Amino acid sequence: MKELYFDHSASTPPYEEVIQTMAEVMRLHYANPSSIHAGGSEAAKLIERSRNLVAKQLGTSRGRWIFTSGGTESNNLAIKGAAKQYRSRGNHIITTAIEHASVMEVMKQLETEGFRVTYLPVLPTGHVAVDAVRDALTEDTILVSIMHVNNEIGTIQPIEEIGRLLSGYPHILFHTDAVQSLGKVKLDPDGWGIDLVSGSAHKLRGPRGAGYLYVGERALLTPLAQGGEQEAGLRPGTENVPAIVASAKAVRMSIEAMEERQRRHCELKKQLNEFIAASDKLSLNGAEPAAPHIIHFSYPGMKPEVMIHMLEERGILASTKSACSSKEDKPSKVLLAIGKDAAHASSGIRISLGDEHTSEDIVRLTEALDELAKELATLERRRGR
Repeated sequence: MKELYFDHSASTPPYEEVIQTMAEVMRLHYANPSSIHAGGSEAAKLIERSRNLVAKQLGTSRGRWIFTSGGTESNNLAIKGAAKQYRSRGNHIITTAIEHASVMEVMKQLETEGFRVTYLPVLPTGHVAVDAVRDALTEDTILVSIMHVNNEIGTIQPIEEIGRLLSGYPHILFHTDAVQSLGKVKLDPDGWGIDLVSGSAHKLRGPRGAGYLYVGERALLTPLAQGGEQEAGLRPGTENVPAIVASAKAVRMSIEAMEERQRRHCELKKQLNEFIAASDKLSLNGAEPAAPHIIHFSYPGMKPEVMIHMLEERGILASTKSACSSKEDKPSKVLLAIGKDAAHASSGIRISLGDEHTSEDIVRLTEALDELAKELATLERRRGR
């Protein structure tokens, strides 16, 4: 039986061309990019070509893309780097209550260092209100960090509108965690007034251990590590040339396929959402606007691990929430933030779509979910619930 992988928000299978490119660069371009001989110069040129390719594909011309080890490092460098650089201006940062752990944990650490962080609530739909951002601004605000697409329920935040709001506050930087949106939904950093954008290659069919950070022309960052002048002095250390070149190719291929992918995913999401909406056991979480590749639902009162393992027995791989926190036996912070009760927040399942999925795959998934619901209902009756 064919295995169905519905966990693309955790990690994606790399393009075959990306694998080939990475292997070729490893084999042919092993020189250190900082070396002044011909081999080093060629490796350095590959990095700059990759940087220019990413900038071209993502429509940025007023800043610079920095290559990192992934989304977590990009978020850390963006937020900590900005906070430390602009501390003389103020110590206030604004974010939301539904950010990824790589943002939330950074905020908690900054609070121990004397920064004041406002965690904005979200609406029951899973979206932050632009007015809430406006009301939270103070004279001491130096940074606003709000994710583009929520990694758990897929809601798309009003980043363009928030950028328009912040354009009237030239001393406040705007960062967005775009790990779940790069190559999947429209993002216009320059046009939307975003100063810092974080991304991760393995979320868009690139290699693991490679990430992106867009640093706009007016943003200055304090490096988090010292030891060299690589990546504009923001990320010292010998560059991972094979991963950088392969990650740039992944961006190009993802952007080129984005429009068609969105169309197909919207159809598949509609098909799955209609099944969930008709179920008397399952309930959808989040609301539009949302990314087409993420569907999240709950089976109130049932442990999600039970459902995940029952799906796996049927050759279907899914997840409960963010891969970084999926092993925590706690209610989802995101679901609690949108007003779900503990039963709903402790029983969430995330389905995230990829390029390979078809309508027939969704039919197989819905049939499996229907079987699960019946089996679990039988268990509940036996337990007298």
